[in-house]
Amino acid sequence: MARAPPPPSSLPPPPRRPTVVLLLGLALAFCLAVLSIQSSFFTAPRLASRLDLDSDEVRALSGFQSRVQQCVARRGLGLTADIIDHCKLVLRFPKGTNSTWYNTQFKYFEPLEYNYDVCETILLWEQYRNMTTVLTREYLDVRPDGWLDYAAKRIAQLGADKCYNRTLCEELLSVLLPAKPPFHPRQFATCAVVGNSGDLLKTEFGQEIDAHDAVFRDNEAPVNKKYAKYVGLKRDFRLVVRGAARNMAPILKGSSDEVLIIKSLTHKEINVVIKELPNPVYLFQGIVLRRGAKGTGMKSIELALSMCDIIDMYGFTVDPNYTEWTRYFSPPRKGHNPLQGRAYYQLLECLGVIRIHSPMRAKRVEDWSDIPSREEIRTAHAAAFRLKRHETGQSDQMGPFSNCKVWGTVDPDYGPVSGTPDMSETRKNSNYKKWEVLPFDSLRMEAQEHHVQMGGVSLYKMDGNKLDDLVCVRHERSSS
Repeated sequence: MARAPPPPSSLPPPPRRPTVVLLLGLALAFCLAVLSIQSSFFTAPRLASRLDLDSDEVRALSGFQSRVQQCVARRGLGLTADIIDHCKLVLRFPKGTNSTWYNTQFKYFEPLEYNYDVCETILLWEQYRNMTTVLTREYLDVRPDGWLDYAAKRIAQLGADKCYNRTLCEELLSVLLPAKPPFHPRQFATCAVVGNSGDLLKTEFGQEIDAHDAVFRDNEAPVNKKYAKYVGLKRDFRLVVRGAARNMAPILKGSSDEVLIIKSLTHKEINVVIKELPNPVYLFQGIVLRRGAKGTGMKSIELALSMCDIIDMYGFTVDPNYTEWTRYFSPPRKGHNPLQGRAYYQLLECLGVIRIHSPMRAKRVEDWSDIPSREEIRTAHAAAFRLKRHETGQSDQMGPFSNCKVWGTVDPDYGPVSGTPDMSETRKNSNYKKWEVLPFDSLRMEAQEHHVQMGGVSLYKMDGNKLDDLVCVRHERSSS
């Protein structure tokens, strides 16, 4: 007879075994540990390399900041530079500086200190050394919607916000629109940018100004025997606002070679005047098309930097105790805020962009050793470029085309010279197009070498002062 099973209470307890959850947890922990070891094995050198690279850049820029600080102390006529970090510094005026310029919009006197990012500033201004700063047909053709959108922004009184009628827009721009850049980087060794300050009458820089390879002037500033010993007589380029452009015939009187470059817009009335002139006339490219944009003086420096190795600046009110805005050819009147301008110009000098000449500096021996050398500036520029690329996660491969946003290709023989069929005989028979048809082999050797290094590519700003926003145009013959 079969034995009956014991009652449930008398059954032995089941054996103790690890739970499934516990086993899974242990396995997961083991896997994570292995993955962590593998990950650190493969990525630690890369991370260390990245940190070392950033540290190298920071060290290079910190050393450069110290050079800038020393330069400001020695050349700033009272200005001091306080370093915040490897990129940022503050330029301060001494206590007791007379802040005379009152901002009526925001109701305050201009401050005595200004914050700057040296990394951004050196990247911006060194970029101009490879740029084209004249509006061309190839730019409008290559830029996306260049004719539809951008061309309309350069024509006043068009009656539309876009060039829906391209033929009309071409008619309005053709008189001052070259097919390709008429000027080239490194075309001149030394250039003088001459402002209009009344301080020019305190010195006699005339012969010194005229000794430069090219001279850039602003707006209506007269050039004649009356002011020759102060501002010279040489006339090569003149950047003008639209208001001055309306009166360009008297401004250019006495020189058929002086190049007139209009800062912002053209329109029918200006075109009528251009068609009677023997002078080359173009539109500036890279302007910020809004109120509050940079002044003409600053744009003159950009224009000169796109053509010149060395830029000497005269007549820009950069000395202390300047209490009123005067022009050397007219009575004093209210205007710019000289403290902000003086601070920024001093920064540009200590970044090797310009060399400042003014009454308080006129008796100095011309010793520029306080300014960082071109090699120091190149090293700082490379460090700032790589650091910026690391911070934004971009490739740090450096080169003149690293900021090209838009690429296009045109034939080397592409396009007509500027002009229209209805120009006057005076203009038709003049040499107004001489820069557009200048033979390549007549350029300065340094300009030819730069052209070859760039592969003949032209670089343009899309708008304003954006660093990573260039239109780049190749010049290659079609294979067909």
